[in-house]
Amino acid sequence: MGDVLSTHLDDARRQHIAEKTGKILAEFLRFYEDQYGVALFSSMRHEIEGTGLPQAQLLWRKVPLEERIVFSGNLFQYQEDNKKWRNRFSLVPHNYGLVLYENKVAYERQVPPRAIINSAGYKILTSVDQYLELVGNSLPGTTSKSGNAPILKCPTQFPLILWHPFARHYYFCMMTEAEQDKWQAVLQDCVRHCNNGIPEDSKVEGPAFTDAIRMYRQSKELYGTWEMLCGNEVQILSNLVMEELGPELKAELAPRLRGKPQERQRQWIQISDAVYRMVYEQAEARFQGVLSKLQLARPAMEAVIRTDMDQIITSKEHLASKIRAFILPKAEVCVRNHVQPYIPSILEALMVPTSQGFTEVRDVFFKEVTDMNLNVINEGGLDKLGEYMEKLSQLAYHPLKMQSCYQKMEPLRLDGLQQRFDVSSTSVFKQRAQIHMREQMDNAVYTFETLLHQELGKGPTREELCKSIQRILERVLKKYDYDSSSVRKRFFREALLQITIPFLLKKLAPTCKSELPRFQELIFEDFARFLLVENTYEEVVLQTVMKDVLQAVKEAAVQRKHNLFRDSMVMHSSDPNLHLLAEGAPIDWGEEYGGSGGDRGDGSSSPGASEAATLSEKRRRAKQVMSVVQDEEAGLPFQAGSEPPSPASPDSVTELRGLLSQDLRAESPPPDSPLLNGDPAQESPLPVAAPKASSPPASPVQHLLPGKAVDLEPPKPSDQETGEQVSSPGSCPRIHTTIEDGAGMQTEF
Repeated sequence: MGDVLSTHLDDARRQHIAEKTGKILAEFLRFYEDQYGVALFSSMRHEIEGTGLPQAQLLWRKVPLEERIVFSGNLFQYQEDNKKWRNRFSLVPHNYGLVLYENKVAYERQVPPRAIINSAGYKILTSVDQYLELVGNSLPGTTSKSGNAPILKCPTQFPLILWHPFARHYYFCMMTEAEQDKWQAVLQDCVRHCNNGIPEDSKVEGPAFTDAIRMYRQSKELYGTWEMLCGNEVQILSNLVMEELGPELKAELAPRLRGKPQERQRQWIQISDAVYRMVYEQAEARFQGVLSKLQLARPAMEAVIRTDMDQIITSKEHLASKIRAFILPKAEVCVRNHVQPYIPSILEALMVPTSQGFTEVRDVFFKEVTDMNLNVINEGGLDKLGEYMEKLSQLAYHPLKMQSCYQKMEPLRLDGLQQRFDVSSTSVFKQRAQIHMREQMDNAVYTFETLLHQELGKGPTREELCKSIQRILERVLKKYDYDSSSVRKRFFREALLQITIPFLLKKLAPTCKSELPRFQELIFEDFARFLLVENTYEEVVLQTVMKDVLQAVKEAAVQRKHNLFRDSMVMHSSDPNLHLLAEGAPIDWGEEYGGSGGDRGDGSSSPGASEAATLSEKRRRAKQVMSVVQDEEAGLPFQAGSEPPSPASPDSVTELRGLLSQDLRAESPPPDSPLLNGDPAQESPLPVAAPKASSPPASPVQHLLPGKAVDLEPPKPSDQETGEQVSSPGSCPRIHTTIEDGAGMQTEF
């Protein structure tokens, strides 16, 4: 490897690469500095004017995966230095960076890992043929002839390959197809999470960066979506440089590579990875330097904005009116002829898989709570509650249980439309929808946890606990229906704009872009850092198509085809206290209801509880590695659908209550509970004490995947426009989800 790099990346070429990289970075960072002031003004205006999204019904968890391990297990990894396969102990921590250790003993002894992989920008491939096709396309003219040895030989039929267009590749294989499916789901979750590397709570730096990326690429006549807008800022910036530098380098070096086709491919992968690392280091230093300078200047900029907010707004409105008068006639014709006829088709293509995915989230949540309820009731109530609620609390971050939801987005296609609107890939929309699914699942689970925890404070009996869980489940499903409808409509609007606006800008550029500089004189010099002609021009273009986008989404909601609430639907918050306990501590189900003698929820702790907790925390890393995804093959002893009884009524809610109470003495039928549409359930009396099920295992565990044979169906979303009926108000903090993103490049030790 060293010979290849020293031959093709000598000092002179490295110097040339550094100079070229510096030039690209300098040009981009000028855009970033310009966009920083615009984003700061927009953020402060938004804060002052108080415009925002409707109040969500579900709660947000603050730290979903604090210090947890998502998954762990053994992988066979291909070592490129000695061309051998080695068994590695691998784990995925809460930041979704894949960590590879020599073995499990090395992990337990805290030996430094062999590699830490940040998977942003990678693709997960499940066959060597897929990989060879991508490698062949990356270096034209090196297609291997039949009979030649391929670049990679996998010892089993179940490979997993991490492919990146610029960085190094990683090769793994499994012994069985089930292991391959399991690790594929986990690694796809890693990619999905790491691709979403810019924190959404960054109201200035994040928007400034993404707008600067868009403006820079448009200055190079590159419109449309960009597939490599993934990872943290430095990774995205490195991809931006490599997008421009890579073809030039390939044209220069490819003819000089020697050897058989597969050897030349291997050499190019090594060279590209080495250049990518050089670019990354330079981009990180330059970006951090400019960001520090802007953060130092921010207080002075904020002072100017606060003092002159009204004048800046007036100046911007005047500028927009002048640009609108010039642009509007041309833009309206372009929208009418080239965009408006295609909006329904784009929306329909987006809505079908997205709505199926959110419905699957609802069904998975319903089934998991139902299974948990059956097992808690049949195994003795509160003694098992902590164990099952601890697992349920991490449902949204369980890659295998969420896989059925994510897979609904895979059929998304924009056939014909993708080429017309210059959409490089639909992956950006798939992953965004999948992230929304995960967030909504976690919100639903956390809201259920909070309401149940409040209910447990009343000291329910075993029979009351069963009824309470079902009543809370119905309340949470109703909140989920409302929030998921709002999230989907917002996602559809954003996706439509993301597809159509670049197309419009490209269409209008030949006749409009050259005229924009003359509008610069309308901006006062004192406000030049906060108002840019280019941004105002884009806002005017956006306004021309916004009406058609909003109308299309509104019509889709009126049709009720995909369980969307109409825009006129207003769901008043029926839990006024639910969002008030913002300072409440997270619920620790294991401590309160785990039967370990610790805090039992009454404010007291047993002697030595804190010491035990400290010891438990010390041992967590070595002994409780798989805290979210556990390698469990035995199913839950009681699952909805495992032994379906004969229901007394076809109503799904009635069937569920019959199941949950199959071993209880139902001296009187439970009170009616509200259905999703607000109407009481018409129930038949519950059956009298059914025979108790056989004794469950001492430590029942959950399936990694939901069972296939399920006779029960969750209550379906209702489109009736009615407020929620709630028996008693709940209380819980309004908490926002923040997750640590794996930053930095993959490193090899």
